[in-house]
Amino acid sequence: MATLATAEPDFTALPDLPADVFTAPLQKPAHVGDDWLEPKQTVYDSDEDAIWNDLFARQMEVLPGRAASAFMAGLQKLNLNRGGVPEFAKLSEDLSALTGWSVVPVPMLIPDHVFFWHLANRRFPAGNFIRTRETFDYIQEPDVFHDVFGHVPMLTDPVYADYMQEYGRAGWKAMRYNRLKALGALYWYTVEFGLIEEAGSIKAYGAGILSGPTEVVYATEAASPNRIMLNVDRVMRTDYVIDDLQPTYFVIESFEDLYRQTVERDFDRLYRSLSPGFTYANSAVIDLDNVVSRGTQEYLLRGGRGSGATAA
Repeated sequence: MATLATAEPDFTALPDLPADVFTAPLQKPAHVGDDWLEPKQTVYDSDEDAIWNDLFARQMEVLPGRAASAFMAGLQKLNLNRGGVPEFAKLSEDLSALTGWSVVPVPMLIPDHVFFWHLANRRFPAGNFIRTRETFDYIQEPDVFHDVFGHVPMLTDPVYADYMQEYGRAGWKAMRYNRLKALGALYWYTVEFGLIEEAGSIKAYGAGILSGPTEVVYATEAASPNRIMLNVDRVMRTDYVIDDLQPTYFVIESFEDLYRQTVERDFDRLYRSLSPGFTYANSAVIDLDNVVSRGTQEYLLRGGRGSGATAA
């Protein structure tokens, strides 16, 4: 059976980015190499540590009962409540003992092929900066709080950790077929904005939800968004919103279900059937959907964040 992991037999070498594959143009800072890794983690001052602490406290007011149990357990396993921006060396030591992952500092968003390479080797790239008080509520580029608080606790779960590695390995095949947009949609709707069924409730495991107070309530409780059971083929054909609350979320039964649906899928066959663009709008509900709850789409119809619409 073809799997995500069979794109290349060796993932230790940084892959070449084919000339005909479109990715966002990113200017590499002069002080980093082809791996885009910073020489060392930023030393944060007391004001920056206070920003982390305040962000952490704000999230902990809304996450209990709404965040996946694996995420809440991961916070405890890594002692992320010890205060201040975590030291990557200590974080990596603890994480490595649990699932073999480490956290590495990068200066900014990094190119897709470099990101895939780090994930394929169980390294999670985390922004080497923290937002300011002026950007406390919303920051466009993911910072250390989004990356470490939002993503890293989930890497303590063995099945999810394996999924993330397989996602990185999947990048080789997506580049070969020039289908990075489709693979990006899978990341968006699982790793960033995924929901999971737990004991009859809908909980969040995606970092984009877990690192923001508004979206965690909206994604799990609001009437506006659709909530649809994950179908990988459907998700990879679905557009998404980068700078606002999502009109649709996809729900998994378990992390084993997520792993099975992706790693056991014949992606060669899927990529051959995909068009270069997306097929479905981000608010669409289609015949094949297993709908958990069909949203009113009121937030989207009222104009979203730009109009001051209420996230309900």
